[in-house]
Amino acid sequence: MTGRLLVVDPAAVDKILDTSPARVVDAVRTAYRLHDEAQTVVPHSTFLRFPDDTVNRIIGLPAYVGGQVRAAGMKWIASFPGNIAAGLPRASASIVLNSMETGRPTALLDGARVSAHRTAASAALAARVLTAGEPDGIALAGCGVINLEVLRYVRHLLPSVRDVTLYDSDPQRAAAFAARVPDGVTARVARGLDEALAAHRLVSFATNAGTPHTGLDACGPGTVVLHVSLRDLHPEALLAARNVVDDPDHVDRENTSVHLASRRVGHRDFLHATIGGLLNGRTALGPAEQPTVFSPFGLGALDIAVAEMVREEAERTGLGQSVPW
Repeated sequence: MTGRLLVVDPAAVDKILDTSPARVVDAVRTAYRLHDEAQTVVPHSTFLRFPDDTVNRIIGLPAYVGGQVRAAGMKWIASFPGNIAAGLPRASASIVLNSMETGRPTALLDGARVSAHRTAASAALAARVLTAGEPDGIALAGCGVINLEVLRYVRHLLPSVRDVTLYDSDPQRAAAFAARVPDGVTARVARGLDEALAAHRLVSFATNAGTPHTGLDACGPGTVVLHVSLRDLHPEALLAARNVVDDPDHVDRENTSVHLASRRVGHRDFLHATIGGLLNGRTALGPAEQPTVFSPFGLGALDIAVAEMVREEAERTGLGQSVPW
């Protein structure tokens, strides 16, 4: 029996995602809520690493999302940081979706953009949930693709954000980033990381850091830190903060800052809530003087939920190419 496979190329994926930030946020919010309700299946990510290579890796994230989504598939994403110096994107990925009736593959789409958008949307959603009032600015540590999308999605959910302070270990990347910020946003480049951390009460880390390199002493009271890259913060900083994660079991591994902190103290009592629990109203967090850190491991359920939205839109608009399979 021959079936059909919908192939959605990077340009088509970009077109759908760039014009649908509200739908991306809705897909991420739905996936988090379903995960909190035990209506997802998210095995631990598989990390493919290579002999004598501590930098490059390829990660497999299979997942099922139930409820109204009812989709299954896998993201296969490569992270090769050396690409940046060669003028290539650090990450490249593909996502395959499978039929829930037959198990056959139904769609193949570019996954790097899905991954960037779902990561940014999840960070912005956490900022919306965790931030008190209407922040007027954000500090971005790491001036790459992910933080550019974080800024875009934060602006979508928190339009009061009009000022951005940038820091990157490569000042030229920070300067280039400043020239790309959206209209209506004023950007400045900080001279050091601590200057950036002190500039605003909302911070996003999206770097290539493999080991912790900073604390949060420079942050003002009540700062919300979107710890997207997971390995920037010293364990002591997390132990002194209020911590929100997407899934305790997933984030407490692979030498993340959460993993290092839990090994240091032998427990996870420093994790105060999950984003799904907050979205579903099962838990609540009041005001706090210490920083609140959101550490999202990046659940495959988010990729599948967003990819399913992209598949539906590609079919509706004819942006995908259907081929025999």
